[in-house]
Amino acid sequence: MLAIEQLSVSYGSVRALTDVDLEIRGEGLLHGIIGPNGAGKSTLLDAICGRRRPSSGRVRYCGEDITRRSISWRRRQGMARSFQRTSIFQDLTVHEQLKLVAQHLGDDRLDDVIEVMDLGGYLEQKAGRIAYGVQRRIDVALALIGRPRLLLMDEPGAGLSATETLRLFQHVRDLVRERRIAAVVVEHDVDAVFACCDMVTVLDLGRHLATGTPDVIRADHRVIAAYLGTAA
Repeated sequence: MLAIEQLSVSYGSVRALTDVDLEIRGEGLLHGIIGPNGAGKSTLLDAICGRRRPSSGRVRYCGEDITRRSISWRRRQGMARSFQRTSIFQDLTVHEQLKLVAQHLGDDRLDDVIEVMDLGGYLEQKAGRIAYGVQRRIDVALALIGRPRLLLMDEPGAGLSATETLRLFQHVRDLVRERRIAAVVVEHDVDAVFACCDMVTVLDLGRHLATGTPDVIRADHRVIAAYLGTAA
């Protein structure tokens, strides 16, 4: 689905990512990206979705080199992105904004998104007046409209409690499996990542440190030394 090859990204003289190689395999799988602050996690998502142009290296999507493709082209080809801060319309009802985005993308199949993201009880409420945890679910639902093949999420648990983050991850995992989507999520809550993700990648200081199943990553001495050993 997605291959990152020797990807480097610089901000002026600062190297945010250095020669990162990564493969996201299989539909219906949730792939977590973790690492200390400044590891380059959000920069990696920006490079994948086209918001940040790599200094070197390539991004391949479904076998095609898309490194120079635009954000809008990637979205039309089934790549969707949600951000750390919600992008919902505060003055519209939940149903109004879901329907607005669905009409724009030509997707008339909203019922399953509403059901899996557990939004049925909020459809007639204005989004700005409901709990922040529900707003985060709306944000993910908006990214899921249009039936993307690849979903990129940047800290969907930001501002949520550990319980709320785990519940959100469970919703996303269920929908990813049901719709056979490949999903990549950056998240600081490692407990939610380990509980719900099929594969986990660890970045450290802009470099790829390790990739494996949650059990493999938990036992990796390099990961423990660089991140997990100090996370508690």
